[in-house]
Amino acid sequence: MKLTFLGTGAGLPSRNRNVSSLILKLLDESNEMWMFDCGEGTQQQILATTLKPRKVTKIFITHLHGDHLYGLPGFLASRSFQGGEHDNVTIYGPRGLRDYLRVSQQVSQTRLNYQIKVVELSADSGVAFENGQYRVIYGLLNHGIRCYGYRVEEAPHPGELLIEKAQAAGVPNGPLLGQLKRREQVILPDGTVLDGNDFVGEDQPGRVVTIFGDTRYHKPALTLTLGADVLVHEATYAGHEEKMAYQHFHSTARQAAMMARDGGVKQLYLNHISARYLGRDVKRLEQDARAVFPHSTVVKDFDEFDIG
Repeated sequence: MKLTFLGTGAGLPSRNRNVSSLILKLLDESNEMWMFDCGEGTQQQILATTLKPRKVTKIFITHLHGDHLYGLPGFLASRSFQGGEHDNVTIYGPRGLRDYLRVSQQVSQTRLNYQIKVVELSADSGVAFENGQYRVIYGLLNHGIRCYGYRVEEAPHPGELLIEKAQAAGVPNGPLLGQLKRREQVILPDGTVLDGNDFVGEDQPGRVVTIFGDTRYHKPALTLTLGADVLVHEATYAGHEEKMAYQHFHSTARQAAMMARDGGVKQLYLNHISARYLGRDVKRLEQDARAVFPHSTVVKDFDEFDIG
């Protein structure tokens, strides 16, 4: 499981940062990728990476402001010509997303070679998606328009086979070890009966990734962050600009760090950085956050991080 940041800027593209988009790579887990937001120019950013658009099976839109959305019609259209014709896509987001896509495709006469399913989230919170491997919970943030944060929960990992214990009990290499790992009962050649449950370690908790859209400092959203391995949170403003952040429905780096600290998060990645901040000013944003939560990092376009 990895996070790849395609766009980390706020509002409009700049020379150093494109607008919002990131990829949650689940290639080793389920051979797919999930996209979160798709600002203008996202497909151009992908061209500078090894990411394959056909692997994107789900897209989660946090809100309908252009810097999080304008790249979506182009990405979906280009995907038809990049080997994605047999891989359908489900797109989640606030009310109005379906109309936006319908009109953009109708006016441009875009014809896709695959099916898209749009799931509009109308409640303030709930479960957007769930299967045996993942659950995606969404919750309302505090922005100028309806905006969501998403919490991706991975199912627990099965415990590891205690191979040394099995060998000490006289289990030979081969199929019997596989049976033990499946927690089955095993009968050795000498008649000894072994219970597989005694030879498998405890299940390990799955990883949790929380990705926020734009928001003011919003304590109710802590429910999405609790115990997360990673929190991606906007940091549009510096720590001393709380009044301006509030007026524009955004957060400071310090406020993002408070969410990470109070939510018991392991790692905070700060994005949605205003183009006003360059060089030393970006370092100050990071210092603002680290003064509250030491495990804070201001990310830049094309940064990639392993999760757990």
